[in-house]
Amino acid sequence: MPGKNKGKKILDNQFLRFIISAGAGFLVDIGSYYLFYHNLFKRDSYQVINYHVSNYILSLSISFFLGVIVNFLITRYMVFSESKLQPAQQFLRFSSVAFIGFFANLAILKVMVVYLHMYPPVARPAAALSLFFASFFIHKLFSFNLKLRDHAGNHNPTSN
Repeated sequence: MPGKNKGKKILDNQFLRFIISAGAGFLVDIGSYYLFYHNLFKRDSYQVINYHVSNYILSLSISFFLGVIVNFLITRYMVFSESKLQPAQQFLRFSSVAFIGFFANLAILKVMVVYLHMYPPVARPAAALSLFFASFFIHKLFSFNLKLRDHAGNHNPTSN
């Protein structure tokens, strides 16, 4: 069956599995961002500790965290399952990369909203997509401590 073979080929490719994983996290992030921005945080800004935080940044803070959790779980079990690192160490590394990615997203989002006058729910996906490709390599090398040579996702432990 040609369709079954194509589906297996897609699932055997590590980068394509990462796209699926990141896509799921992205959908959770963007979907929750939209809901928070339009339904929960209706004022322009909120007082958080001693800072005024705009609704689009507060929405980003929560939605990004939700997307990271979903992305980590799928990435750990479907994409880089051959990693020998302990799950807690993987999550710590993954979260560290995500923390840096959050500030990169925040900076890009702020430029798009404040200086380019983009509508925040449109700027948010654009900011996230701009960092996607770097994310694959950073997570593969750092979060899951894997080599670059195995892009096909071959899980045969005897192969190099």
